[in-house]
Amino acid sequence: MGLLRISGVRIGGLVTVVPKNEVSLSDEAYLFDNNHAQIDRLKATIGLDKRRVAPPGMTANDMAEAAVRKLLEETETDPESIDGIFMVTQTPDYLQPGNAVLLQGRIGLPTTCAAMDFNLGCSGYVYGLWAAHSFIAGGGLKRVILVVGDTISQIVSKDDRALRPLFGDAACATLLEADPSAPEALFDLQSDGTGYESLWQPGGAFREPWSVESAEVKTLGEGIQRSRCNLHMDGAEIFNFSLKVEPKAISDMFAATAWEPESVEGVVFHQANRYIIDNIRRRLKLPPEQVPSGTVERFGNQSSASIPATLTDHYGDKLTKASHRFFLSGFGVGLSWATCAVELPPLACNSLLEI
Repeated sequence: MGLLRISGVRIGGLVTVVPKNEVSLSDEAYLFDNNHAQIDRLKATIGLDKRRVAPPGMTANDMAEAAVRKLLEETETDPESIDGIFMVTQTPDYLQPGNAVLLQGRIGLPTTCAAMDFNLGCSGYVYGLWAAHSFIAGGGLKRVILVVGDTISQIVSKDDRALRPLFGDAACATLLEADPSAPEALFDLQSDGTGYESLWQPGGAFREPWSVESAEVKTLGEGIQRSRCNLHMDGAEIFNFSLKVEPKAISDMFAATAWEPESVEGVVFHQANRYIIDNIRRRLKLPPEQVPSGTVERFGNQSSASIPATLTDHYGDKLTKASHRFFLSGFGVGLSWATCAVELPPLACNSLLEI
């Protein structure tokens, strides 16, 4: 797909919700045989430290509901005016119905509100922004809430030293509205399904249903024990994929927008880990202050929520006081990657909520 240009859509506000429950690398020292020197190296090189983990019984939709309610309150938006709610998640409450229609009912949005789920991960926020922009620009919808969120920690084996320290849980809600004066947004969406086994959860769905065999935990390497129903990742493949596609995606977006680098407030990547982000940044020759990478150290890799969570965590109230240009880029599970260029107006809110 080539570059897509969409005008007439304004982003009005953003709320990020994380669990209060915080887990650090030191709390899970057992994964590394209590080798604190190794833990310190991971902190220094990969940028891992703390993450927020949903307690038992808390789902992505619970966090999503809190985010939407806070968003409606802080933007002073009438729930009856919402005519679309989209949810990007790979950890839904149920196989069916989808999370978005559950949110419509739980929050009390009108029955005229369109509700749809998208099964995407790391690239999901940008894909969701594109979907919301498209439905609004097409004239069908006027006001849409985009929700992204996951509880990936719940599908990672507790005895997996490669993945357990990575993933945190979060949900974010974004308000988008029709506005003829809003500046143009650019989107670049790409996919490569041949690499799906690089990051996947092989068991538990319909290709490989849950069974005693698929749920059996096996040792796959030193410190790595997983079942087929747990998350699996080939770290080297994901690293190579990231460095192959992301520098080009951002370079292409600079060329398409003709924005001068100094006019861009930030290039916000999916917060996979600091090591990946820093390597992409160096290839693009961008200064560290323009490419935030600290959110993953405080909250973990939050899947589809990591980009908006970084907008909240790193920029805070700054985004409520003036307009700012951003490149946003997500990459990962699918394999899928997506980049957009957006000019955010002063937001009505950019809030972080703990539940």
